[in-house]
Amino acid sequence: MRLIILGPPGAGKGTQASRIADRLSIPAISTGDIFRANIKNETELGLQVKELLAAGRFVPDDVTNSIVENRLAEDDARNGFLLDGYPRTLEQVRALDDMLAKHGTELDKVLELVVDVDEVVGRLLRRAEIEGREDDTEDVIRERMRVYTEETAPLSAVYREKGLLVEVDGMGEVDEITARISDALGA
Repeated sequence: MRLIILGPPGAGKGTQASRIADRLSIPAISTGDIFRANIKNETELGLQVKELLAAGRFVPDDVTNSIVENRLAEDDARNGFLLDGYPRTLEQVRALDDMLAKHGTELDKVLELVVDVDEVVGRLLRRAEIEGREDDTEDVIRERMRVYTEETAPLSAVYREKGLLVEVDGMGEVDEITARISDALGA
C-alpha cells in the first residue's frame, strides 16, 4: 500500500504511522525524522532546518521533494510506504504525483487525522517538556498551526476530489485511533 497520513503537528501522525507501517510491513517515512536526524548531526541541512523551525516555518519544497524522492527510491519502499509529514503543499502534491508516475504507481489512500487545535497545542507542549524540544513553544506551535491551515489543509480538498481522502477521528486513546485507522484501511 502507498499511503499518506495528514494532520496538524501533534495530531499523532508519527505514532499512528509507525503502527500502520508495522502492520502493513511497509516503511513509515517521516520528513520530520529525517530533518531531526540532520539537526542532531549538525549537517548543513540540519542547521538550515533548525533555523526555519525555530521561526515556525517549513523547509522549502525543493529540498523536501529531493529528500522524499531519494527515500522512495530505496528498496524497502518499492512495494509500498506511508508518508508522514509530506506532502505539505500543493507543489509537493504535484511533485509526488510526478515521482509516482515515473515508476508507474499511485497512492492508495490518504488518511487525515482530525483533531481539536487546543488539544494539539496541549499535546505538543507536553511533548516539548518530556523530550526537551526547544522549538515547541506555545507561540511557535500556534504559528505552525496557522501555517498548516493556510498551506497544508487545502491538500485535503485535492485528495477528496481524487477519491483518496479518508478522515479519521484523531481524538482519544492511541489504541482507539489505531483501530479507527485499521477500519478505514480495511486492514
